[in-house]
Amino acid sequence: MPSLLKRAWLRMQEDLETALREDPAATSKWLVALTYPGVHAVWTYRFCHKLWVTSPVLRPTARIISQLSRFFTGIEIHPGAKIGRRFFIDHGMGVVIGETAEIGEDVLMYHQVTLGGRSRGHFKRHPTIGNRVLIGAGAKVIGPITIGDDTKIGANALVVTNVPPKSIVTGIAANTSEADIIA
Repeated sequence: MPSLLKRAWLRMQEDLETALREDPAATSKWLVALTYPGVHAVWTYRFCHKLWVTSPVLRPTARIISQLSRFFTGIEIHPGAKIGRRFFIDHGMGVVIGETAEIGEDVLMYHQVTLGGRSRGHFKRHPTIGNRVLIGAGAKVIGPITIGDDTKIGANALVVTNVPPKSIVTGIAANTSEADIIA
């Protein structure tokens, strides 16, 4: 098996193992591979991202495929976003990840999460999410902000400012205080 295909296969296996670890309802790799739209969206994103970074000529193709994925999964991931390993979207419907978003490794995201921008232009306008971050259902993380490693963002939180590592943020607009820092 050529190196590129072997790496893709290994990454897909890693994604399936991540789903089994993160979702107590997941009972087998086959069931996850066949029925989890979050996994399908991530797999399609990876292919589209490869097209996106390979050549500007391939970018329209990447966008078309990513929109087809959105139609089938209910999850919109721009092919220009940067996503680390072992990223898992549980339930998935309504997730939006913008073009300049960056997501670290071992991130768990629930449904209806938006990593969105709050301005127009060709510059960094979406959030950067650290490693081992949990983003609760319905959370909106907006703008070119940074969410530190090991942070937990509560369901329906609106986050518009930088968040230090090991924080718990909740509310609209979400806030952090010294009492919210995870020990």
